[in-house]
Amino acid sequence: MNDLPASDLPDTGKLAQNIAHFARALRKAGLPIGPGRMLDAVRAVAVVGFTERMDFYWTLHACFVSRPEHRVTFDQVFRLFWRDPRFLEHMMSLMLPAVRGTQDDRRATPSEKRAAEALLDGQMPQVPAQDDGMTQFDIDAAHTVSATERLRTLDFEQMSVAEVAQAKRMLARLRLPIKPMVTRRAVAARMGAGFDARATLRSAMRRGGEMGQIARTTPGTRWPELVVLCDISGSMAQYSRMVLHFLHAVSTARGQGWTRVHGFTFGTRLTNITRHLATRDVDASLAAAGAQAQDWSGGTRIGACLGDFNRDWSRRVLGQGAVVLLITDGLDRDDPAMLSRQMQRLQLLAQRVIWLNPLLRWDGFAPRAEGIKAMLPHVDSFRAGHSIASLEALGAAISDARDAGDKTRLMAMMRGGD
Repeated sequence: MNDLPASDLPDTGKLAQNIAHFARALRKAGLPIGPGRMLDAVRAVAVVGFTERMDFYWTLHACFVSRPEHRVTFDQVFRLFWRDPRFLEHMMSLMLPAVRGTQDDRRATPSEKRAAEALLDGQMPQVPAQDDGMTQFDIDAAHTVSATERLRTLDFEQMSVAEVAQAKRMLARLRLPIKPMVTRRAVAARMGAGFDARATLRSAMRRGGEMGQIARTTPGTRWPELVVLCDISGSMAQYSRMVLHFLHAVSTARGQGWTRVHGFTFGTRLTNITRHLATRDVDASLAAAGAQAQDWSGGTRIGACLGDFNRDWSRRVLGQGAVVLLITDGLDRDDPAMLSRQMQRLQLLAQRVIWLNPLLRWDGFAPRAEGIKAMLPHVDSFRAGHSIASLEALGAAISDARDAGDKTRLMAMMRGGD
């Protein structure tokens, strides 16, 4: 987008220039803002006025926010730009290497980091070298991990704006190939281990009753369906966006073996986004999915949403032995007994249930939350889902029926705790 010069904006003094600067910062933070929205915002503020701070906030919010997932970013950039003049300086100090005694003992959160990067236009101030009297060492980094390898293992929540964009490009190239499922229905085979009595007798009848070649069979195979249930509550927002990019790549790629990919999002209610995933353009696909899922970045009612899925959709999409991919942190405030019942029913209907939980990235993770305790016994595999590398490992986990991930270890912890 070409930025509009100040002369093209309505004559509202310094305010128009500040709104234009604010719009550019939002665009760098990831919001799709063009010249038209910038002009609409200036005109709207001129008409509505801003005698109250919240009126000004909601006027700009109405002009610049068109997707539920952009609300948090807008709120953070607004706070940095308009509400607290010294907050940006504080964020700069948090993003620089720590100097003892000059900043708070706190690191910037990912959303604060992306907002500050947008306002700084990617230009971080240089940190002067400090002589602490200690011996300096020269380290040969020729064989260290490359930037791409680092990005593969980096937590989605800790990525900057540029890293998120690069990660999305890598996710678009990811594939999830699987092995075909063995069915109980046998098919004819020249060298099969099974005996087809009907075909053998039919051949003998054509020969006048003389027994000829024995017909052989082998177990048939078919490709399963993939059902993805993705948590889009506030605690899962950033992970959900990256997983949905990966899901779009899986659903639109050819030659992976999946018969069909079904996608559902849930927070406080269940939303079927399968038809949106068929759109080839990933931005248009996820924009339509975000517009339909109105509970983005809201609360979490896992048990109730799984109940809706089991009642309304399970017979339609799980009838052919589908693999279910459940992406959630398991932090639920619903009745644990009801959540356990719905998870048990889901496991009985699906061929396999694989649970991806971003909380598993922590070394000290333990199943202490009631929601996790209720869900864990009813999944076949429990794995981390916080990085590109964890999504790459899904192919082997889905194809290997014996793969349980970390479930066995955590179930032993639960039994030991009891």
